[in-house]
Amino acid sequence: MQFVATEIEEVVLIEPKVFGDGRGFFMETYQQRLFAEHGLPTHFVQDNHSGSRQGILRGLHYQVVQPQGKLVRVVVGEVFDVAVDLRRSSASFGRWVGRVLSAENHAMLWVPPGFAHGFYVLSEWAEVLYKATDFYAPQYERCLIWNDATVGVQWPLLGGQPPLLSAKDGQGKAWQEQDFFD
Repeated sequence: MQFVATEIEEVVLIEPKVFGDGRGFFMETYQQRLFAEHGLPTHFVQDNHSGSRQGILRGLHYQVVQPQGKLVRVVVGEVFDVAVDLRRSSASFGRWVGRVLSAENHAMLWVPPGFAHGFYVLSEWAEVLYKATDFYAPQYERCLIWNDATVGVQWPLLGGQPPLLSAKDGQGKAWQEQDFFD
């Protein structure tokens, strides 16, 4: 696996080594020893799988208690995956990182605790898998509105059309209303 730095040091793009032939392919998506060597978590407590159609935007989610680190990958289709730093003590506070993750490129993104996370579906259909370092706790979940002007995520919206949001995500709060981490 290659562990590639992004514009925010703690957010890491992971490119697994893919072994392919006429039968298909094989790759490791997690290996405890390699993750530990690169300073990434080696203990995950929950795996999640979501399917979404083109134009759906999920996020930007985080938990103020039991913050979750997420190891995100796409097994069908393609998404634009985003992490926003919500840690006041960080030099990258308020900055974001975005990467295209797809079934074709096999890339994964490590989103540490203390970040809001979301993705926008570029393909007709996408399935996203992610491992989490803590359990889902809906009572502590928060949502940063996807188009907050202070953060300024540059979503690659198809045809310039607004994304399709859940009711909950559509009511996400502005940057100034967020509960940040120290």
